[in-house]
Amino acid sequence: MAIIIRLDRILVERKIKLIELAETIGISNVNLSNLKTGKVRAIRFSTLDAICTALNCQPGDILEHVCTNDSEEDKEEIEK
Repeated sequence: MAIIIRLDRILVERKIKLIELAETIGISNVNLSNLKTGKVRAIRFSTLDAICTALNCQPGDILEHVCTNDSEEDKEEIEK
């Protein structure tokens, strides 16, 4: 996947713990941890909005697209 999640960097910059953010936005610590470590394949816009609001940031501060070689997996994702 060519999307990297930078939530950990924003949390450090804001000096906020993961559990504090989870409580603030109303999602489980486990789900937020899975997002932070990149173990998820999707994120709801409402969750992204809540994270950005709580951390006073933009989606681009959390998500980063990294160009990769045109692998078969990337081509399949684009075709969907």
